[in-house]
Amino acid sequence: MAEAPAHPREVFSLRGHEAAESAFEEARVRGRLHHAWLLTGPEGVGKATFAYRAARRLLGAPPYPAFGALGASPEHPVSRQIIARSHPDLLVLERLGEDGKLRKAIPVDEARRLSDFFAKSPAAAPHRVAIIDAADDLNVNAANAVLKTLEEPPARGVILLISHSPGGLLATIRSRCRRLAFQPLDEAAVTAFVQQHADANPEDAIRLARMSKGAPGKALSLAAAGAVGVDDAAKEILTGLPDLDEGLALSLADRFRGGEGAAQFNLLFERLAERVHAHAMRLAAEGHGGLDRWAAAWETLQRLPREVEGVNLDRGDAFFTALSDLRAAARA
Repeated sequence: MAEAPAHPREVFSLRGHEAAESAFEEARVRGRLHHAWLLTGPEGVGKATFAYRAARRLLGAPPYPAFGALGASPEHPVSRQIIARSHPDLLVLERLGEDGKLRKAIPVDEARRLSDFFAKSPAAAPHRVAIIDAADDLNVNAANAVLKTLEEPPARGVILLISHSPGGLLATIRSRCRRLAFQPLDEAAVTAFVQQHADANPEDAIRLARMSKGAPGKALSLAAAGAVGVDDAAKEILTGLPDLDEGLALSLADRFRGGEGAAQFNLLFERLAERVHAHAMRLAAEGHGGLDRWAAAWETLQRLPREVEGVNLDRGDAFFTALSDLRAAARA
């Protein structure tokens, strides 16, 4: 597996989103900076990287043109403080807890920190900045706590809300933010990005770019997770249906144990679901029947990872349940 990609607070370059950066910088320079910005687009497309770039500028880091419109020098004190997570005027709300473990959601106690944070004047910068990564992870009570802060705009305060699925946010949250949309990059740009930042040969770089659907950050995460190998396994499973070799099935189930088991499970189900969808679309175009069974198998692949996480189902049992549905579809 490749090395895990750097956290967005440690990334100083961003390509393909010059229009969003120019719009934000123009608003800042003209003194028309909105108090809340909703950054929307696919996961891994660069929204969090943009948020930290905007935060550096708002917190006083001067322009560094070598890194674009919102570029800042990695050596500037503001940049160093953000990397060290020690800047007094920056608050980040995220699922990752202080113990280093991912929580199911951003809890209300975290969201309530916004009110106290913005009640104070900036300690060392022109603004106080909060990043919510991601707003989709706020539970109901936390979302309402954020809304209260948005309804009472803080003086010299800016909130950057990252959202992969803005349609799921409260309409009242969306209405109080200025939206910046981040579009997927083209395949060639993501392929070049992967080759530059990951240990991937040209063929694998193209596959990772396609899997990411134009999101370079996701492409790097996929590379780090060994997604090419997992995708090969998904292809082998579907090619072997309905009489899949039991030894292969058992060896795949073994991947779901241990510390990386959950990530491997989710990734395999993601790759299987995408391949099943593509297969069903081909069958439909060719006029074949039996699509209801493939649709049921696809729904199972979508549903089981959520149930495994939500009610602590055994990942191995869930895997064999999905295989049963896939075998039924292949026999139809």
